[in-house]
Amino acid sequence: MRRGSIFLFDKKTEEISIVAAYGLTREEINRGKYRVGEGIVGKVIDTGLPMFIPDIEKEPQFLNKTGSRPNKRGISFLCVPIKIEDEILGVVSADRIYSDEMGEVDDDLRVLSIVASLIAQFLKLWESYKVMENENLLLKVQLKDRYNFPNLVGQSPSFQAVLKTVMKVAETDATVLLFGESGTGKELIAKTIHFQSKRVKGHFVAINCAAIPENLLEAELFGSEKGAFTGAVKRIGKFEQANAGTIFLDEVGELPLSLQPKLLRVLQERTVEPLGSSKTIKVDVRIIAATNKDLSEEIRKGTFREDLFWRLNVIPIYIPPLRDRKEDIPLLVEHYLKRFCKIYKKSVLIDEEALRMLVYYDWPGNVRELANTIERLVVMSESNKIKVYDLPDTVRGVFKIKSSFCGELKLPKEVEELERIRIMDTLPKFNYNIRKTAHALGLTERQLNYRIKKYGILIKKGVNLNDSDKLKILNQKVQEA
Repeated sequence: MRRGSIFLFDKKTEEISIVAAYGLTREEINRGKYRVGEGIVGKVIDTGLPMFIPDIEKEPQFLNKTGSRPNKRGISFLCVPIKIEDEILGVVSADRIYSDEMGEVDDDLRVLSIVASLIAQFLKLWESYKVMENENLLLKVQLKDRYNFPNLVGQSPSFQAVLKTVMKVAETDATVLLFGESGTGKELIAKTIHFQSKRVKGHFVAINCAAIPENLLEAELFGSEKGAFTGAVKRIGKFEQANAGTIFLDEVGELPLSLQPKLLRVLQERTVEPLGSSKTIKVDVRIIAATNKDLSEEIRKGTFREDLFWRLNVIPIYIPPLRDRKEDIPLLVEHYLKRFCKIYKKSVLIDEEALRMLVYYDWPGNVRELANTIERLVVMSESNKIKVYDLPDTVRGVFKIKSSFCGELKLPKEVEELERIRIMDTLPKFNYNIRKTAHALGLTERQLNYRIKKYGILIKKGVNLNDSDKLKILNQKVQEA
């Protein structure tokens, strides 16, 4: 081959131009531009059929736009389309001088056709990749907008303090430890930190340390080689997946004691060692952890390493429960009403008395419970206004029960009744799990068990007093008092 060129067809400009060449100068490449049907190159694009010109000096359609052939005599020109199915993407061309010793034209056309086919496949793959890359970029822009500070709703001083800290730490790579009850929005805060940081182009990888069995968690976090354990396959761990991005370790307080030294090593050395492998892999990853446990208590009990705690606890952020920031509830209700009305294409407002009841309720499930409640109210609404009778029994029942004896009982008795009703309300939400219920109520397990016995509360699974039962008991207590 004396000269060779790859031409690509631009659908927008309808121009055919050289993108790669052999035996041509940069100036000659820049001059090699054609229109569909123009010259041999344009004709191949137009027809989709290969062409062979035995002697370009004798072919008037050969235009030599590049000016690379001052002497055309004896030069043959081969040109084949780059196409996939019926789509013409460009052409491959070559200059040859044939003699008895230099092969057959058919062989050369066959080779060029194979090369053109490979190029066509590559071009389609590249096109698909660029589409996916653009979609990925758009998604990241949308996510950045979603996890922007305006989407963190709250005007209470405690929540504003959280936002102020988030704003500061987002600019850094410092390790963050989020504290707070279940449902307070720890993952939302973690995503906001990531999408407002310089790591926004990297992945945000989340893993719940309590949701994966202990024997699989190590491979999930650090990866594994094939055959590392029974049924093991080669797996890229979450830390590798989060390279150049952020990893979110949710419920880190549930991390088994056996894995804590390995996590400590990752924090110290920024390297991971997959199961079954002897090599270490460098990772550049920002770590955000979250827990709803009192880790100082876990350290005292010996279930959490103190050195790991101090490695994680570089920037501690406490997210207050919803009951401690009642002034944020109206704003959150408005925020979720707008969101779910948009999703379900409805126009729904909330009645003032219904809003008062929502503010009065303590929301043991925090913002997650509030969001689910508003979504349910929007979906089930039959009018354009949510009334008191639309609210869940949990909200209306507690409101009625609390309101029914305010001022009726002596203060110590009133406190006991409130405590009893709160325990009766919370137990079913956690399927009568004493540990989780105690944590939600801010009690120890011993304190909760004492109160259950004191008030004679049934804790058998599936047994739950409804609101009417609670009112009957309460009325009886009022009469006794």
